[in-house]
Amino acid sequence: MFTEREKRIIALAHSIIARRFTRLDSLNSPEMVVEYLKTRFATLEHETFAMILLDNQHRVINAVDLSHGTIDSAAVYPREVVKTALKHNAAAVILAHNHPSGVAEPSRADRQITERLQAALDLVDIRVLDHIVVAGENSLSFAERGLI
Repeated sequence: MFTEREKRIIALAHSIIARRFTRLDSLNSPEMVVEYLKTRFATLEHETFAMILLDNQHRVINAVDLSHGTIDSAAVYPREVVKTALKHNAAAVILAHNHPSGVAEPSRADRQITERLQAALDLVDIRVLDHIVVAGENSLSFAERGLI
């Protein structure tokens, strides 16, 4: 898929964006989040489920990978998602995962896990702001689609 040189270039671009991303005062640009996620997932050939943890001003606390899966699925457990969010004292989160297939359209399983995670996080007063699916250069926002 990518040569070793291309992977190093993408990794460098990701580190530059990640440094800028974690220094932001607050997240007010969905485009910035998508660009960050595109570089985070660019070289992966398997599904990865990640979470961006935010404080009450929507400043980035951290971004963590929660699960690495196969070419078409990644197991995610509400208990682990809640535990991670509480550990970082997050007030809100943005969920994200990639589709190595190149198709950003969410599956029924994607919609179901988003509902389960949102319900679990609601119990501890942590807001899910979005769930973004990245598929190569394409992406889909659950919030923009009215799915959150």
